[in-house]
Amino acid sequence: MDLNFAIGAASLVLLSGVAAVRVSARAGLPSLLLYLVIGLAIGEAGLGLEFEDLQLTMVLSTLALAVILAEGGFSTRWDVIRPVVGLSGLLATAGVAISVAVTATIAYVGLDVDVRTALLLGAVVGSTDAAATFSIMRRLPVRPRIRATLEAESGFNDPPVIILVTVVASDAWYEAQGLEIAGLVLFQLVTGLVTGLAVAWAGQWLLSRSALPAAGLYPLATFAIMFLAFAAAGVAGGSGLMAIYVAGMWLGNASLPHRQVTAGFADGMGWLAQIGLFVLLGLLASPSRLPEAVVPALIVGVGLTFVARPLSVALCAAWWRVPWGHQVFISWAGLRGAVPIVLATIPITQGLPEAERVFDVVFLLVTSFVLIQAPSLPWLARRTGVVVERAEEIQVESAPLESIDASLLQFEVPQGSRLVGVFADDLRLPPAAVLALVARDGQVSTPGRHTSLRAGDQLLLVVPDHVRRETERRLHAISRDGRLAVWLDGGRPAGTGQPGTVKNGGHDDVRTAELAAGRRRLPGLPGRRGPRPVP
Repeated sequence: MDLNFAIGAASLVLLSGVAAVRVSARAGLPSLLLYLVIGLAIGEAGLGLEFEDLQLTMVLSTLALAVILAEGGFSTRWDVIRPVVGLSGLLATAGVAISVAVTATIAYVGLDVDVRTALLLGAVVGSTDAAATFSIMRRLPVRPRIRATLEAESGFNDPPVIILVTVVASDAWYEAQGLEIAGLVLFQLVTGLVTGLAVAWAGQWLLSRSALPAAGLYPLATFAIMFLAFAAAGVAGGSGLMAIYVAGMWLGNASLPHRQVTAGFADGMGWLAQIGLFVLLGLLASPSRLPEAVVPALIVGVGLTFVARPLSVALCAAWWRVPWGHQVFISWAGLRGAVPIVLATIPITQGLPEAERVFDVVFLLVTSFVLIQAPSLPWLARRTGVVVERAEEIQVESAPLESIDASLLQFEVPQGSRLVGVFADDLRLPPAAVLALVARDGQVSTPGRHTSLRAGDQLLLVVPDHVRRETERRLHAISRDGRLAVWLDGGRPAGTGQPGTVKNGGHDDVRTAELAAGRRRLPGLPGRRGPRPVP
C-alpha cells in the first residue's frame, strides 16, 4: 500500500509539473518557479510533508544537474557555439571570479557579516544556472550566438563555484591558498574536458558501427556513454559535470543512428530532471523563515544583478568587442536557479553557524529575481536588437544498413524551408546517394528529376557511409540557401567537376567568391529565364 501511494503521489507531482509548463507558457512565467511552488505546496507549510535529508538532496540534485547538462550539450550545435567558446569560457572563469568578489564585498558591507559568510554568499550565487538558462532561453527567438554564449557559460561555470563553495564551507578554509584553489579548479576543468571528449569519441565510434535491434536502444546507449564520462571524470579527480556536458555536445553533433529518437528522449529526460530538481528544492525550503531573509536577499540580489554581473560581462566582453546592447542582454539573462540553491545546502551539511540564513537568502533571491528577470527578457531582447527570425532547420534521421555499409536518411521538409520548390535534380547529391522515396499526402512515389519538393514531404534516401556526412551537409546547405547552395556552399563533392566545386587557385574560387559577395543582387542562374533574386 505504501509503495502504491508513493507511486501515485510521484505520478501526480510529475503530471502537475507537466501542466505547469503549459500554465507558464500562457502566463509568461518561468516554469521552474511553478515547480518550486509545487514543492512548497506539498512541503511542511502545505500538505505537511517534512523533508530535511540534505545528503540525499545533494545526490539527487547532482544527478538531475548531470541530466540537464547532458541534454543541453546534446542539443547544442557546435557550428553555433564554436565562435563563442572563448567568450563563454572567460565568463565562466574570470567572469565568475569578478562576480564572486564584487558580490561578497557588497554582502560584507551591507549585511554586517564575517568574511567567510560574505564569500559564501558571493560564491553560491556566482554562477548562472544551466536548468534556468536552457529552459528559458530556448523559447526566445534571440540570435543563436547570444543564446549559445549564455548556455555554454551556464554549462562551464558550475565546477569553479562548486569547488570554491566546498573549500570555503569546509575546514580547508583555514589552510587553502588562493593559488592552490585556482590550480584545483583548473585541474578539474581540464580533466573533465579531456575525459568527456575521450569517452564521447569512443562512444560515437561504437554507436556508428552498431546496428541495434530496436531504435529505442540508441537513446539508452547514448545516455549511458554520457554518464560513463561523468563517472570516469569523477574517478580521475575531474569535474563530472564538465565531462557530461562536453560528452553530450560531442555526441549531439556526431552522425549517430536514430538521432531524432535520442533527441526526443534527451528532451524528455531534461524536463523530468528539471521538474524533480525544483520540486525537491521546494520541499527543502522553510517558508516560515523566509520573511527574515527579504532585506538581505534584496541587498545581495541588487548588488549581483546591477553591479557584479554587468561589471563581469563588460570586462570579459571587451576582449571580443561585443556591442553594448548585446552585453546588456547577456548581463540581464544571467539567470540563477537550481545550482545556487543546491550549493546553499553545502554549508548546512558542514554545520556552519550562518548556514540556514545563507540558504534562506539564496532561495528567496533566486525565486524573486528570476520572477523579475525571466518575463522581461522578450522585451529586452527586442530593445537590444538580439531578436532574430529563426529559420526552421531540417532534422535528418538515420538508421544503419549494416550489411551494405550504408544508412537510411529520412527527413521532413519544414514549412518555410527553402527546400520547398526545389527540384529533385537540384539537390545535387553525391553520385552514390539515392533519393529513393517521397511520401506526400499519404501517397508514396519514386521521385524523378523534375519532382518538386513541397512542405510536409517525407524524403527517404539510401546513402553509403563514406558520403553520408557530405550528403547531410548538402541537404542543410540547400535548406538554408535554396537552389543557390550549389554556388554558395560548394556544390557537389570536390573532384566531380560540377559548378561550384572549389579548386585551389582555380577560377571556381573567384566565381564562388563573386557569388557570395553579391548574393543580394545576383542575376539568374544559367538556364533560368530572366533575373532571379537570391532567396
